[in-house]
Amino acid sequence: MQSGPSARTAKRSRPAGRNNRKLAPADMDCATAFQLIARDCLAKMDAQRLGTIAGNEEALHQTRVAISQLRAAVAFFAPMTSDAAWPNIESEIEWLYAILGEARDADVMAALLRRKRYRKWAKQVGAHDPMERSRLYHRVAACMRSARFRRLTAELSRWVERGPWLMRQDESAQRHRAVPLKAYRQQKLKRWHAGLVRKGRGLAAMGDKPRHRFRLKGKRYRYALESLNGICAASDRTRLRRLQKPVRDLQRALGDLRDLQRLRHIGTSPSRPPGYREHKKELLADAGEAFRGIKQTPPIL
Repeated sequence: MQSGPSARTAKRSRPAGRNNRKLAPADMDCATAFQLIARDCLAKMDAQRLGTIAGNEEALHQTRVAISQLRAAVAFFAPMTSDAAWPNIESEIEWLYAILGEARDADVMAALLRRKRYRKWAKQVGAHDPMERSRLYHRVAACMRSARFRRLTAELSRWVERGPWLMRQDESAQRHRAVPLKAYRQQKLKRWHAGLVRKGRGLAAMGDKPRHRFRLKGKRYRYALESLNGICAASDRTRLRRLQKPVRDLQRALGDLRDLQRLRHIGTSPSRPPGYREHKKELLADAGEAFRGIKQTPPIL
């Protein structure tokens, strides 16, 4: 992967009046902020590649997290990052993410079925398939060794460093890139927070599909907060971490609920796992409490 733009590209990508000094968080512009976040995501993907190929569950999980963080960052800076190249790149990312996701789901289900409360039930419904994980990880390894994967990572790196979003010289594009991160961050987080609160109304009574969409919206908000935490001034990090906690709790509760519901469709004889109704009620209560925490912590930085 490329570690950075050429001197010529770097000069062109900065707003007028910038020199090559390292920008302090107080005067960081959106283009610089996005590149810092995106480079970090690409570095994480690269660092986890061999572990993922080797079948390491945590490496695969961290690869998916890095991809999710990158996609959240692109969405967060959408007025600036939207360009003609991104849709094709995103399509390839979705291909990769889907393959990783199947293996990750299998790992999560296997971990659930090893719990004491589900072991006997899992044996009764024939939930265990010893060859499934091997098959899915073989597919993951083939994917991450492929020329298609190498093309994707190379194209991502080129896009981050000198994609159309960065090279456009029209006034609107330059203005979007030059917006101070601090001002943009405040406005965007408020908008995402308001949208999350609006979508979360009636959480307890939501159907599966609306609740899944709401979970993804919360996940995107969380990853944006985490990425910003990595590049912002120390004085902002405590507040950002405080904002992350209820969103992280919401994602965990809704993710566990999704996994619980998926257990009903595992094995040859679909049935409710033991304690299903009570566990679902507990997880919905946890999600509701986390959502109240989100409403009570607006993103004021």
